[in-house]
Amino acid sequence: MKALVQRVSEASVTIDGQIYSRITKGLVVLLGVDIKDSTEDADWLCQKLIGLRIFSDENGLMNQSILDMQGELLLVSQFTLIASYKKGNRPSFIHAARPEQAIPLYQYCIEKLASLLGKPIATGLFGADMQVALVNDGPVTLLLDTHNKE
Repeated sequence: MKALVQRVSEASVTIDGQIYSRITKGLVVLLGVDIKDSTEDADWLCQKLIGLRIFSDENGLMNQSILDMQGELLLVSQFTLIASYKKGNRPSFIHAARPEQAIPLYQYCIEKLASLLGKPIATGLFGADMQVALVNDGPVTLLLDTHNKE
């Protein structure tokens, strides 16, 4: 799995001209599911997301997690994160999980993150044409990859 994580002061997902979900201060996570991914990858990723200390403490240092600051989380599926661009200029998505594999893992992440946060999380709609709007706070943007846990 790959997750593009952005610390935000606000974010929303719009589908067909209607706000589908919205958060204030917290994290926007764009999630790509690879054909090699399993619930073990999801577990590692969810724990890492909840524990990332990328929010400022009282001294302005990045020492707080989303739990510490009681933030919100918006999780949006995005298969294009799994693109291969090794040959040519047109990305290939052959490593992106098909919906029958990706949807259950996406749902698993939604449930796991809500459980770890102790409250529901906001989401996008799997497979929908979505417009994601956000104000990246900092900016702070991280890329997590369960197959490259540096």
